[in-house]
Amino acid sequence: MERFEEAKRWFLQAVRDLKASKDSHSMGNFEWSVFQAQQSAEKSLKSLLHAHGRGAWGHSVLELFEALRDIYELEVDYFLPKARELDRHYIPSRYPNVFESGYPGQYYDEETSTRSIQYAEEILNWVKKKLEETGLKL
Repeated sequence: MERFEEAKRWFLQAVRDLKASKDSHSMGNFEWSVFQAQQSAEKSLKSLLHAHGRGAWGHSVLELFEALRDIYELEVDYFLPKARELDRHYIPSRYPNVFESGYPGQYYDEETSTRSIQYAEEILNWVKKKLEETGLKL
């Protein structure tokens, strides 16, 4: 598959994941909202890697940004704290055995969800701009 076509597929799913995150947030499912926000950021960055003809493996938003460092050095640094926070939600938001007791829904709140959505949206918008700069039509 052509690299721009693959990049577009990943980006369009990232957009849907962000919408799902907002939908989950509005229903009070904050643990799912943070996971879906992380997924949106992850897939956004994978789309940008594909646009540059690079492989995109793994689930860490931080590591995906690091894979883009040689192209977007200073911009990457700005996003690293946000990437770290989103990565912290990849597993705990879904698995009860991460916590001593209870289940993920008890440990996630509106504030954490709101912040995760903001970070994912900021990353998605940055990626969209960079994809358009490569010539990809979205």
